[in-house]
Amino acid sequence: MTSTTATAPPPPLMRLSSDNWKLAILVGLVVSVIAGAVLPAAASFWVIGAMAAMVAAAFVVNAYRRKYYGGLLVAPAIAVLFVMNIFPLLWSLGLSFFAYQSNQQSIRFVGLANYIKVLTNDIAAPANWAALVNTAMFVILTVTAQMVVGFLLAMLFAKQFPLRKYLLILVLTPMMLSVVASGVFFTYYYDPTFGILSYVVNAITGGQFILMSSKVGAVTGIVFADAWMWSPFVMLLVLAGLVSVPKYLYEAAAIDRVSKWRQFWTITFPYIRGLLMLALLFRTIEAFKLADLVILLTKGGNDTMTISYHLIRIANEQNKTSEGAAISYLMLFMVIVLTNLYLYIANRRSQGA
Repeated sequence: MTSTTATAPPPPLMRLSSDNWKLAILVGLVVSVIAGAVLPAAASFWVIGAMAAMVAAAFVVNAYRRKYYGGLLVAPAIAVLFVMNIFPLLWSLGLSFFAYQSNQQSIRFVGLANYIKVLTNDIAAPANWAALVNTAMFVILTVTAQMVVGFLLAMLFAKQFPLRKYLLILVLTPMMLSVVASGVFFTYYYDPTFGILSYVVNAITGGQFILMSSKVGAVTGIVFADAWMWSPFVMLLVLAGLVSVPKYLYEAAAIDRVSKWRQFWTITFPYIRGLLMLALLFRTIEAFKLADLVILLTKGGNDTMTISYHLIRIANEQNKTSEGAAISYLMLFMVIVLTNLYLYIANRRSQGA
């Protein structure tokens, strides 16, 4: 009589199989970290790319064997998303831990040195913090202007009046233009020699008017240009909420002789509150990346340098690629914190309601 001893199967994570995506991710991460720290940049690029392809193949095989055909259908879109967005994001994150300049071939691992330099360096830190303060100022001013103007436009176009459709198309036109086109337009608009604004002010005061000659004027010009472009976006979101309010609610309120102000707070505002918060979130994130209008109108002069424009100058003009990557991820961290703070406040209000 013979007895056989059954061997225990390996744990799921360590099971060697073409569909074991968990093991593929673990191996891919370990090999990618080692390759990034040890191998040259050209070699580590291909090694990390091979690891990403291995993980993707494991996901595809797993989905096929388990008959997750829906996942297979969206796999090409996910692959494009990874190649165009996720991989460059992860690559730049790894680059922020190295000392690398785009005009040089040498690269070496420095850990958190780039982040420490950005936050504490006697030369770099003051410029970074000044640009960050200017960015916060632009976020507050531009978003406030866009929310107010967009809300007032939405209240106006929610009513029917002659030529409403044509005026609505005219108001939406700035949002359809490219930022470069709008910036060039306002460059001529603010021009002290033949600009429309300067011509009108000169006709009234009799003296030359240069809007961009001071920080207040430069900030006002940038805020006005940005609000002119993106207030229609806020208007569209609010207008979508206004047209969805049932008419019978206003009719019942009119029968009860409820004031217009109370109708707004009890009927209109609950329908547009969520859309207003959504517009606030979108425009805050976009305003945090403000750089194009600053480049076109002031080139950072008169203390209008934003953190995004400062990042462009460091990474592209000064070729400090790794330092620019560190600044960009600090910006990403701040945007994530602001977004989560917004979601927390929105959830608290919805629970309270």
